[in-house]
Amino acid sequence: MSQDPQLSSLEREIEEARERLATTIDQLAYRVSPKTIVGRQVTSIKAHFVDLETGQPRTDNILKTVGGVVGVIAFLVVARKVVN
Repeated sequence: MSQDPQLSSLEREIEEARERLATTIDQLAYRVSPKTIVGRQVTSIKAHFVDLETGQPRTDNILKTVGGVVGVIAFLVVARKVVN
């Protein structure tokens, strides 16, 4: 007995859909893995402080961050002296 051409076509389409779904699930699992997420975040932070193409530091962003940290520390020191 030979199979119906429509049935063969349908089975092929189902198998292709399964393969696409398996690939999509693999991609999603990779994207949401903690190691991948951490890697993306580290790259994002590095890109904020270092130009990834040239490797040169972005002094403007570094100075802004250092200024913010110094400001918070100064505020805490002054606030502590006022409380005591």
